[in-house]
This record gives sequence, C-alpha cells and structure tokens, in this order.
Amino acid sequence: MTKPITPPPELIEQWMQAHSTKYDLARHAAQWGADQELEACCSEVQWLESTSTAIKIRDRRRPKPPSLKEQALETLKYPKDLWSESEVDTIRRALEALDD
Repeated sequence: MTKPITPPPELIEQWMQAHSTKYDLARHAAQWGADQELEACCSEVQWLESTSTAIKIRDRRRPKPPSLKEQALETLKYPKDLWSESEVDTIRRALEALDD
C-alpha cells in the first residue's frame, strides 16, 4: 500500500504565511500534491528502466511556457493591423533580447 501524499506541517505553515486567500493556498497545495504524484509516477517508470518514457510523461504533464522568441514568432503569424499593443511589446522584447 502506498502512503498518502501529505505536505509536512512546516511547509503548510510556510504556505499559510505566503498566501493571502484560501483560494491561493488551496491552489498551491493542489499543485504541490499533483507535482508529488507526477514525480512518484515518473520514479516508478524509471524504476522499470524507461527513463525516456518518464521524461516524456513529465514534459507532457508539465509543459514549459513558450519562450519569448516562440511567443513573438506566434504573434507574427497574424496580419500587422490585428496586433495589440501587448503583442507589439512581445515582439519588441524578443528583438531586444537577441544578440547584436
């Protein structure tokens, strides 16, 4: 039988001090629990000598946010007259981040 995923009291206390609403605290705790479960599952898959499967699972369940460059390239797919001010800002920040 597996043991339940329960955060230590010190971590709960830290979260309670860091979050101003019950909603934020609950969201943070739920994410922590989901992350613990994902890591436990990936550890089991790795134990079966399938590290690449564990990496694929982790990447699909916790995708990284798109990079600034990817955001800018996505924005450029649309005609210029449809760009919002924030989209133009995204392109500007991406271009500023490029090496000269």
